Amino acid sequence: MQTVDAATLREKLTGIFGAFSDPRPSLNIFGDVAGLMRNWTVHATHPRCFGLFNPSVLPVAAAADALAATFNPQLAVWSMAPAANEIERHVLRFLTARLGLDPDTTMANFCTGGAEANLSAVLGALSRAFPRWAEEGLSALPSPVGIYLSAESHDSLTKVARMVGLGRGVLRYVPVDESFRMDPDTLLKRIRRDRARGRHPLMVVGTAGTTGAGAIDPLATLADLAAGAGAWFHVDAAYGGIAALSDRLSPTLAGIEGADSVTWDAHKTLPIPMGAGMFFCRHPEAIHRAFSVRSSYAPGSVRDTVDPYTTTAQWSRRFIGLKVFAVFAELGAAGVADQVDRQAHLADLLRNLLEEHGFRVVNDTPLPVVCFTHPRIAAGEITAHAVAKAVRATGEAWISPVRLGAEPIEALRACITSHRTEERDLRALLDLLGRSLGP
Repeated sequence: MQTVDAATLREKLTGIFGAFSDPRPSLNIFGDVAGLMRNWTVHATHPRCFGLFNPSVLPVAAAADALAATFNPQLAVWSMAPAANEIERHVLRFLTARLGLDPDTTMANFCTGGAEANLSAVLGALSRAFPRWAEEGLSALPSPVGIYLSAESHDSLTKVARMVGLGRGVLRYVPVDESFRMDPDTLLKRIRRDRARGRHPLMVVGTAGTTGAGAIDPLATLADLAAGAGAWFHVDAAYGGIAALSDRLSPTLAGIEGADSVTWDAHKTLPIPMGAGMFFCRHPEAIHRAFSVRSSYAPGSVRDTVDPYTTTAQWSRRFIGLKVFAVFAELGAAGVADQVDRQAHLADLLRNLLEEHGFRVVNDTPLPVVCFTHPRIAAGEITAHAVAKAVRATGEAWISPVRLGAEPIEALRACITSHRTEERDLRALLDLLGRSLGP
């Protein structure tokens, strides 16, 4: 990506499009927009973009998104888009089973992303713990509540706590161990201490694939602790849900089948365009109580179906799930699993290459995200931020700095999300890191 400032971009847009006073042919519009994006966008789909969770996109997924836009079905009500709703339901049942949940009793839906799914989980937990909450709001809560989560968990829960009116203070952060996983012993102590002080344990959130290190919390242990405390157990697997697609990696999610709800972002784990979040919940009645409304202008419900607007935060909604369906239909379940395993294998190879070149890998995860440091960084001779900036400045690859743990550890982070990444791309990254570290 070329360096640019906001003023320059605004000037170019004004020069090309003005105030939209003159109509332009669509090919010219797309040509100009493509030029702007080509020059001034981080190319997340490039095989050497080892950045955040933005996979390369398969043509079938892009075409599916275009097809959905062309028909433009309204998925709020089942009767207005029966085919689209059932296509989504079909792929969601498959993914529900991969998580170890019962497709016949689990409610699942597509959403905008992990933030919306996590919001749904908190609302479901409130609805189940305090049935009067849906009508009376927070005044129905007899005591303060606590949401217990890892210190490495995603910040979307902070927004959710504010959005639902609970406030950030409801979040009870639990320290992590040396592998950046939530410490269950400390969790239990925090719950007991809070309960003694009159705080109700509303929810325990386990993370399967933290954003920074890809750490997977001890889900089975957390499920037992949550059950013992009478708390809703939610698993934020926005990234780590990818392991469920692989027979080799799925055991690392042991315990997720005991979750009351699960977040999973397909657009973080599959070669599809953003956004395609997914929410899975074992308590449909709680979700219905949280979201259900009935409007006179909406067509009546159809037996043995669910109108999505009664179970989600969204009302009008596009055909999100078609691109997910299309990828599984084209590659097959085994083909998707092969892609997941291949990315995990490349991450293992990168770890080996880094150690051979004098780096130290600092995270421990089966997922394809690698965090590492170097003696020069540890000694303070150069910062991880400076190394990452130097790599990005070449325009040949993209990595990010990351801070992990309470100390914290300053490291570099490389995440493999592209099905186009090959071993040569890893070796090119090693070369760029060597040059960026200097003599």
